[in-house]
Amino acid sequence: MSAPERTPSLDDAPIAVLAGGSGFVGGALREALRREGWTIRELGRTGPDARWSDPASIRRVVEGAAMVINLAGKSVNCRYTRRARDEIYRSRIETTRALREAIMDASAPPPLWLNASTATIYRHAIDHSQDERSGEIGEGFSVDVARDWEAELFADELPSTRRVSLRMAIVLGDGPANDVLFRLARIGLGGPQFDGWWFGHRRYRGIGPHASGDGRARGHRTRGQQRFSWIHIDDVVGAVQFIRDHPEVHGPVNLAAPITTANRTLMRTLRRVVGAPIGLPAWRFMLEPAMWALRTEPELVLKSRWVAPGVLREAGYRFAHPELEGALRDVWSRR
Repeated sequence: MSAPERTPSLDDAPIAVLAGGSGFVGGALREALRREGWTIRELGRTGPDARWSDPASIRRVVEGAAMVINLAGKSVNCRYTRRARDEIYRSRIETTRALREAIMDASAPPPLWLNASTATIYRHAIDHSQDERSGEIGEGFSVDVARDWEAELFADELPSTRRVSLRMAIVLGDGPANDVLFRLARIGLGGPQFDGWWFGHRRYRGIGPHASGDGRARGHRTRGQQRFSWIHIDDVVGAVQFIRDHPEVHGPVNLAAPITTANRTLMRTLRRVVGAPIGLPAWRFMLEPAMWALRTEPELVLKSRWVAPGVLREAGYRFAHPELEGALRDVWSRR
């Protein structure tokens, strides 16, 4: 007589450690993993399962986990004051280092570690797209943060753990970047944004032990043709699940939709989606005070991010939202 079939228990559920998951990306990943039956251990400043200030608790939660996802870091939706710059940098480097040290000490280390990064690591590109294989690293504050962030992820030997840096483009969903873009369109500033001259400042100067650039903020005469790379929140979740299930994927991975658009097209599409009849163009001398009032940086709309998802496409990932207008309409309908 065969043994009765055992009812699965919570002990059978694979364990995912979600670090810094308080934002909308973390919330979407948490919900998706729970639907799949994963047990979530959460790591943050106040827990609940482990705290950054308690290295022993970090070691406990990574022990025996099947996957670690680290999204920790201060939001870049702010003005780059000296204090904010230091916190943006420190919050990414130190948390990634703490996780790496905990994984090195684990007797049963996680086989997969996904660590957030940013597509802003690439240079201001208006001539051709930047993929993981041939993309050119830029210079200045945002690039230095990303470069040193990834250096912490890939430091030391972790032979039992596959490491992936998620170079995320601007995520379309219930996040701060979307709020800024939709607000600009609704108040009549939904025309193209033109870079140009502005008073000298050093907010974008390099940071870290190998700070890059000369500290000057440069304008680019892109005439509204700067590229806007983006990804829908559903495809962030889908890409994470895809990478998890494809062990051949490792190293840097660009999380960006396959179709990048120009700023002119972005703003025209935004106007259609929100029903704004007009959209005034904005030059940098108009954007700087407007972005100061919104407590964010004009880099959001002025830097040309032309990022291609080379690794995902080669591995066979199919995007749920490959086109901008459909993605924006979906996000707008959920507000």
